[in-house]
Amino acid sequence: MQDGKGLVAADQPFYCELRAGQRSLWCACGKSATQPYCDGKSHIGTGFLPVLYRAKADEEVLFCGCKQTSTPPFCDGAHSNLAGGYTDEGDRGEDQAVALVSPDREGFARLDGDCYVVSPGKSLTDLSPDCRISALVTPDLGSRHQSQFYLELDRGQSPMFGADGEVVIWVAKGEGRIIIGGERFALSQMSGAFVLADETFALEGENLVCYISVCPAADSLRIVQEQAAFHDAQPERMGLIDEGARTEMGPRYFQVLLDDTDGLTNSAQFIGHIPKSRAKMHRHLYEEALIIVSGHGMIWNETRRAQVRAGDVIFFPRKHVHSLQSLSEDGMDVVGFIHPGTNPGINYY
Repeated sequence: MQDGKGLVAADQPFYCELRAGQRSLWCACGKSATQPYCDGKSHIGTGFLPVLYRAKADEEVLFCGCKQTSTPPFCDGAHSNLAGGYTDEGDRGEDQAVALVSPDREGFARLDGDCYVVSPGKSLTDLSPDCRISALVTPDLGSRHQSQFYLELDRGQSPMFGADGEVVIWVAKGEGRIIIGGERFALSQMSGAFVLADETFALEGENLVCYISVCPAADSLRIVQEQAAFHDAQPERMGLIDEGARTEMGPRYFQVLLDDTDGLTNSAQFIGHIPKSRAKMHRHLYEEALIIVSGHGMIWNETRRAQVRAGDVIFFPRKHVHSLQSLSEDGMDVVGFIHPGTNPGINYY
């Protein structure tokens, strides 16, 4: 035991299903024979005590197995930076039997279950002579917790939009402004912004390309005529890249751009880098829409795979097993939006 942490009992978290009111005693010392739970005796004399958790509702949780977490009893991704905690998989001969899926006419390459890759721009709807939109992630396409739309603005101003939830925007190209309830914020390429529920927004600029996420999921963005008020209690709305805020995850890293600390509700936007590598097959408890910002690679499911390149979006349902492989010598940059959850570094096998 070192640095006030218990022994590493496992190099990954434990997936557990709890009933409302169920009490769990999480092992903090790492010596219990009944991981991830305390066995009632192994911690004696270690200076550690088990942590009591009582489920507030029926829920799925990931209890920490490495005992290095800063959010006990839950995993915070710390296992990824331990020896053996994050492993990459090379190509295996049998993988060639996994079917390679090509995009259909609308740009969708459909993988296992509701997982898919979509290439924006193949099914755009004109909102005006200078503004076009397409749906990338919606309940009709299999999402449960979020939606995402792709918008191109050649010049001028988009229509004013409203949504029945929070809106998070990623600027993939161009410069301009976002108008939120009459307040203007400068937009630049490779930056994020968010709009609170009950606010309206519009985009203005030249050659602007944006990915617009909505949470909870909605079938479309509503075009509205009346401008809603700006929520002054949350004056800052931008998510900017800060190399000093990166979090390492094995050979990869990510930076959270926007999350609960900015006013979102159990969701997060992040940017990450994947070196030339292939991750071990894994799952997340959150639903994710992942934008490929640069580079190219392959997304693997259990029975299907698809090529991905800059501009594509991958949709991952909750608990869906997958692996993202970067085939670029310079690696792959990605931007993701996750819900429900705020830590993109948490996964399980």
